[in-house]
Amino acid sequence: MIDILKPVLVLGGLGLAFGILLSIASNVFAVEVDPKVEKVRSVLPGANCGACGFPGCDGLANAIAGGNAPVNACSVGGKPVAEKIADIMGVNAANVDKKVATVLCQGNCNKAKEKYKYEGIKDCRAANILQGGSKACSYGCLGCGTCKEVCAFGAIEIVDGVAFIDKDKCTSCMKCIEVCPKSIIELVPYDNQFVVKCKSNDSGKEVRGKCSIGCIGCQICVKNCPEGAFSFENNLAKINYEKCVNCGICAEKCPTKAIYTNLAKDVAI
Repeated sequence: MIDILKPVLVLGGLGLAFGILLSIASNVFAVEVDPKVEKVRSVLPGANCGACGFPGCDGLANAIAGGNAPVNACSVGGKPVAEKIADIMGVNAANVDKKVATVLCQGNCNKAKEKYKYEGIKDCRAANILQGGSKACSYGCLGCGTCKEVCAFGAIEIVDGVAFIDKDKCTSCMKCIEVCPKSIIELVPYDNQFVVKCKSNDSGKEVRGKCSIGCIGCQICVKNCPEGAFSFENNLAKINYEKCVNCGICAEKCPTKAIYTNLAKDVAI
């Protein structure tokens, strides 16, 4: 009987000793959690989708609390979540604006000329290797759908050879921006209704010869904007979204319709 009890008592004693040691170690080496991290985590939606660029909601909460991510980094939660986080972090919620990805090109099959017919791999990066792609405009969307393939939220469709993004489905994960070989996808404010959907730095004459809906650098938008929200650089008009009041004068005056009305959903004009 004693021979049976001895190993039981020894194992029980060792278990108790290890338990005490672990308890002491957990207190000695405990890492204090910033209360802001827990508060931020509590208002995040818990989707763990990775759209923010961080490893799940826990990673984002730590980044926001540590000042390494903006309060509106959670695109899934949108403005309501951003405002709650802004309150926790003690920043001005008025400066919180949702941004969505937009393809800055409208040169579809009917409006943009092609240099040749591409019949290779349906990947924009592969197509771009061949003389910059089949589009006559070297800045134009190649329409192979690589951005669509990497979008985990079904926000991108290819319409007549050009990628279009549903702004209500976009989570601003920036995967499409990273994969586009032409660098023509950018984040723009969700609430802004007008976007110059062209990235060409060619002269107006060159643009006219390649695409009927590109920016030709006439600067009519610059001259007519009552808020001075337009600038002109490298043959291309640009909007300062902080100054834009969505009056729509620029879109009305644009002779080529390069200024796009960015409402609920990107659709081909």
